[in-house]
Amino acid sequence: MSTKGDKVFAGSIPKVYDEYFVPLIFEPYAADLARRLAALRPKRVLELAAGTGAVTRAMDAALPSHVEIVATDLNPAMLEQAKQVWKGRRVEWRPADALQIPFEDASFDAVACQFGAMFFPDKPKGFSEARRVLRPGGTFLFNVWDRIEDNEFTDEATRALAEVFPQDPPRFMARTPHGYFDPAAIEADLARGGFTKPPAILTLTHRSRAASASDAAIAICQGSPLRGEIEARGPGRLEEATETAARAIARRFGNGAVDGKIQALVITVEA
Repeated sequence: MSTKGDKVFAGSIPKVYDEYFVPLIFEPYAADLARRLAALRPKRVLELAAGTGAVTRAMDAALPSHVEIVATDLNPAMLEQAKQVWKGRRVEWRPADALQIPFEDASFDAVACQFGAMFFPDKPKGFSEARRVLRPGGTFLFNVWDRIEDNEFTDEATRALAEVFPQDPPRFMARTPHGYFDPAAIEADLARGGFTKPPAILTLTHRSRAASASDAAIAICQGSPLRGEIEARGPGRLEEATETAARAIARRFGNGAVDGKIQALVITVEA
């Protein structure tokens, strides 16, 4: 069960997220989504949960210049970080809740969402909103992380944090980012959201790389709402927790550059 704090990406999180977390795990999946979108030849694309713009940048590179991109996110601070580093085409950046999309019915050819659906408090409602703004025959394309055990750096960090806070282990990563990986549940939620055609669900494995175990630990512990969980359990212990996670990752993957498995599901469904 996710909590309200699971959706808060604010303070220093957006900058750390963009600098450390995006290259660690998000970029390969962003490029994949952008390639799939390009094959659809859309004229207007809505991005949900755009974060700091990993998929937005990939779409800018993959889609023809005439394609209109609208990028939204629940957290304005994430979009502000995206805009600060943006160098691509004109994009409409809009703070928006995926459960209340502020656009007219049938106004987009494609809706994309990278690792955002896990955060929807009401997933069928979020899916129904995506379907509502799609034109007939349009495509909803999104991805979600697979189980935490198939995502090695995050799994190691989560286990290490349980040693730092044994009475109340921070479980954000297992609970929310890696808590929505059952294909049957996803298909059922899409059906409840009004999609009548069966989705295509693909398991996609990539490699996660960082210059050091420390960089991977900073991304995981300080570049997401996990930071808030750590600080709530131990004020002033963020660095200790991060260093403990770094040591755990280094024990398994080495003291230099690190390379680990990441795995996600890619879902494509037609309206």
